[in-house]
Amino acid sequence: MLIAELSVVPIGTSKTSVGEYIKAAIEALKQADVRIKPHAMATEIEAKDLETLLFAVKLAHEAVLAKGAKRVVTTLRIDHRIDKDATIESKLRSIGSYDE
Repeated sequence: MLIAELSVVPIGTSKTSVGEYIKAAIEALKQADVRIKPHAMATEIEAKDLETLLFAVKLAHEAVLAKGAKRVVTTLRIDHRIDKDATIESKLRSIGSYDE
């Protein structure tokens, strides 16, 4: 399982608020075979393999462009652990900060 942190920032819009662009990115991620957990500054993603993750990121990136942004800065951090299964929750439990 891969766990990633995705941030998609639209640039070249006339609006100060970027919520509508981020919503489009999140809706695009929901169309991919990934699990997402949006947060205030980024979205966490769980994917079964690298190809699935990168496809989901592409969908999100392109959704922001399709919404009208003239430029998009996409930042992706990937935690790819192969010695055991990991999830967003298992990582949080390991530091004692996950409440089910």
